[in-house]
Amino acid sequence: MFKKVLIANRGEIAVRVIATLRRMGVASVAVHSEADRFAPHVRLADEAVCVGPAPVAESYLDIDAILAAVRETGAEAVHPGYGFLSENPEFAAALQREGVAFIGPRPEHMRAFSLKHTAREIAEKSGVPLLPGSPLIVDLDDAMTQAGEIGYPVMLKSTAGGGGIGLQLCHSAADMPRLYDTVRRLALANFKDSGLFLEKYVAAARHIEVQIFGDGEGNVIALGERDCSAQRRNQKVIEETPAPNLGAAERKALHEAAVQLGEAVSYASAGTVEFIYDEEARTFYFLEVNTRLQVEHPVTEEVTGLDLVEMMVAQAAGDLGPLADYERVPQGHAIEVRLYAEDPGKNFQPSSGLLTEVSFPDDIRVDGWIATGTEVTPFYDPMLAKLIVKGETREEAAAKLGAALDVSRVYGIETNLDYLAGLVRTPEFLGGTMLTSTLAGYDHESAGLDVLS
Repeated sequence: MFKKVLIANRGEIAVRVIATLRRMGVASVAVHSEADRFAPHVRLADEAVCVGPAPVAESYLDIDAILAAVRETGAEAVHPGYGFLSENPEFAAALQREGVAFIGPRPEHMRAFSLKHTAREIAEKSGVPLLPGSPLIVDLDDAMTQAGEIGYPVMLKSTAGGGGIGLQLCHSAADMPRLYDTVRRLALANFKDSGLFLEKYVAAARHIEVQIFGDGEGNVIALGERDCSAQRRNQKVIEETPAPNLGAAERKALHEAAVQLGEAVSYASAGTVEFIYDEEARTFYFLEVNTRLQVEHPVTEEVTGLDLVEMMVAQAAGDLGPLADYERVPQGHAIEVRLYAEDPGKNFQPSSGLLTEVSFPDDIRVDGWIATGTEVTPFYDPMLAKLIVKGETREEAAAKLGAALDVSRVYGIETNLDYLAGLVRTPEFLGGTMLTSTLAGYDHESAGLDVLS
């Protein structure tokens, strides 16, 4: 087992990884920007190294600075968390050259799945169901031709990146020129890759993903599925497991398809295979693979009793053991909501400032990085915490979640706490009938006041 691991991340995932390492008896090293010098992960780690100023390009995304921190501290491995460098094959390869373990999949796995159009090719060869789509688009004329053959409406997608960036619904040929230019510019600006492709749009769509774990030697297991259909502008808001209103045969088929895809590349470590589920046709299609730990991994941990971070560390150290030892039948139902520093009354504009009171109930799991007195800066992702509940049934878990949100307090800046409290009481959520389009029509009335002068 490793003696010292560096966490190349910040916020709640850095706090989470440090806690697991401490339980495993492994020393932790936190990297941080100048803006994060007083952040919780810096205080909690055994060592801390500043890697640059506030902008992420000059700190958390600076591979040279992080490699220097690895050398300075003698860390034997790096856990990347999610976001930042977690799916960067060049970073993983650079660590390999330094003789330092990357706690995650191998660079070739990231490269295989990092571009959505190549991931589709692997899925097709593996026999995993695919939505009608196109290869990489050459130009606008090609896009118009391909869309006409697939049939409108279509999704225009960037082949690189994720997080809902570079993704637009195109209803007709009249929309294509404008959207083609928009998505191409977004893809180039955010991912340095302007490659685009098309997929058939599913109107009654659910987003269901399968958690997989591989030993890197051809063995892969599925650790249940998660429903992440509650999305706002393609960003997940609520995640739960097991996915509601699925038949046993459908669930089994999803798991088998995900395992099949992982085995095709001898996948190593934690990964997530994402699917679009057509609620009307009652069938699923491959969407993409996330070659990292997911934000929503806690719900899987709650129903399996596993620690996915610990499994990742053990796998990278060569101490995982047989994968069969980790197979579980999920018990109960778990739901997670994402608490963001954003103002629902202003089109979810990010907010920043001093938190004057933070309080959560003791009977739920909270993965977060905030407390009373925390300064939320404008430099990073606005996620403050994840509130996770578990019940014997979905109904019990949903009731527990509503009660927990009612008594939670986060004051000092605008957050989506009230938005979440209302959302988990809607008929769509309570009935387990959320679609990826549902939140676009959810009308939340904010009780906030704007002080203009």
